[in-house]
Amino acid sequence: MDLKEIQEKVKYLKAPLDYSLNTPREKEILTMTVKLNEEVGELCNDILSILRLQRASKLEKFDKRNIYQEFADVLITLMQLSDVAKVDLDRAVRDKLTIITERIEREKQKK
Repeated sequence: MDLKEIQEKVKYLKAPLDYSLNTPREKEILTMTVKLNEEVGELCNDILSILRLQRASKLEKFDKRNIYQEFADVLITLMQLSDVAKVDLDRAVRDKLTIITERIEREKQKK
């Protein structure tokens, strides 16, 4: 089977989804989600560089001081996305920390 045949098969298997964005808010949420993914990718690249797991040409250009900016970029973009999506980030983090803490306590009690 060649790539064209595979591509046709994939088209056939694709579920019919409506990808239309109906409101400016939906477009902004999608845009910010893609931007967050970009920033996380840049952070991942810096982490790989710190661990010396990048190719030589990337390591030559790498400045380890940049990782601070990449962490900040991820956090800022996440905050922007949560604002557009109307998610109370403070509440979300507190609630999640409670869930994690309870799970850890349950696991400790099992031991």
